[in-house]
Amino acid sequence: MSIETPLKSEHEKLGAHFVAKPGEYFDCVLPANYGDPQREYKFARESVALIDINYRCVLSFTGVDRVRYLNAMLTGNIRDLTAGHGNISLLLNPQGRILAEVETLTLEDRLLVISHAMIRAKLLETFDKFIIMDDVTMEDWSEKFGTLALEGPKAAEIVHELCAMDLNSLGEFAHAEKQIAGISCRVIRTSANGAPGAEFLTLRENLAPLWNSLLDAARKRGGGPVGYEALNILQLEEGIAWYGVDFDENQIPHQAVLESTHISYTKGCYTGQEIVERVRSRGQIQRRRVMLRFSGDAIPRAGEPLFAWPAENSAEHGTEIGFVTRAARSTKFGAVIGMGYVRREQMDPGSKVKWSGGEAEVFEIPATHKKTESCT
Repeated sequence: MSIETPLKSEHEKLGAHFVAKPGEYFDCVLPANYGDPQREYKFARESVALIDINYRCVLSFTGVDRVRYLNAMLTGNIRDLTAGHGNISLLLNPQGRILAEVETLTLEDRLLVISHAMIRAKLLETFDKFIIMDDVTMEDWSEKFGTLALEGPKAAEIVHELCAMDLNSLGEFAHAEKQIAGISCRVIRTSANGAPGAEFLTLRENLAPLWNSLLDAARKRGGGPVGYEALNILQLEEGIAWYGVDFDENQIPHQAVLESTHISYTKGCYTGQEIVERVRSRGQIQRRRVMLRFSGDAIPRAGEPLFAWPAENSAEHGTEIGFVTRAARSTKFGAVIGMGYVRREQMDPGSKVKWSGGEAEVFEIPATHKKTESCT
């Protein structure tokens, strides 16, 4: 059953369109667009985009062992985080496969873990299973809190005006409790689309007034609400992989190209580390996530098979060597682009593959989303 955003009525007031298939985005009912996806795309690129990101769950961890416990569960360095800081990491199973993508925030009295609501039950079960002799209390705050985001070149300006927080001087996932139009919320510095932006974590009853306050501020600067059709294009262009779409429990971090952004190699032991280190030392992955530029105007569906480039003068497809995870027509690249998995022989930029609708060429994942220091 799909999860419905608590802001659905606010979106309907704005003329939002929702996809025919419920749960298209992270198994949640979220706005696809507000009538003009290209206009929304321009908001994010030229001014500011307000985004409903209520596809997430929020877990709270207290107790004297909370840091040691989560440091042993997650791939990021939780041990060295101080209050007001955070990072992004992964929860792996013992075989090194990705169970969840996790944002961790350190507060004075607790750790907050933010992940995807579609795997909430699995997360609760997994975390609870390994709290054995630890002084750790886990609480599910998912029904109490919600999240919004501002992205784009004018996002930092708006945040500074509304709550005197200077995003430009902060590191990724730095956060603080602030007041915006009398509403208490935790503001988290992010940079999903290249420029400093922010996420806002607040109580569910405050979501609608906070949404409208941020919407007014965005409109004053030529921005506005952005749905997931435009967001899909924007984040494909930035090389940002989506959990549950571009990677999940079928991949290990190196296959999903998350080994440099979501893993600390200095923090000590964690679940799945043996596999991660083995792959790191041997350096051999049989299949890996890549960016793809497609010829023509056809947009391949998720799961579309990819084939090796056929032999010269052959009308046949070559051997099946991978698949597409998602694709869209990109304004920035002037072409249909996407993500997918291919075998090691086709991983290098410039490699060509075939699909049922034509050809595709592998190109480099944008550097800004291949490397970050947030987990070291």
